[in-house]
Amino acid sequence: MKLFRWDHQPEETVNPLLSRQVIHGEQMTLALIHLRKGAKVASHSHRHEQLSKVECGLVHFTVEGEEAMLQAGDMILIPAGAAHSVEALSDCLVLDTFSPARDDWQRGEDSYLRC
Repeated sequence: MKLFRWDHQPEETVNPLLSRQVIHGEQMTLALIHLRKGAKVASHSHRHEQLSKVECGLVHFTVEGEEAMLQAGDMILIPAGAAHSVEALSDCLVLDTFSPARDDWQRGEDSYLRC
């Protein structure tokens, strides 16, 4: 068993408008994403199923051409392999859960976030 607290997890600055705190398990990754107003994540896809929950703020998601506006408490399930993008319409916190674990992030293969 492992216990975690967000206030003890390091926060990585990915770009000037996006930072994250990440916990990797063997089969899943949990990430608290800090988005400043205007932050954009370009369209991308990955082999991981993704469940995103907006903790605060207003976020615009586009998944396979379908658009959704999410606010605090809303969740979106993004299938593995689906092209998706994100835009923060205000300062936001988004809790992302991925399965399987984001081994690509562990290898530093996240250039789509660093633009």
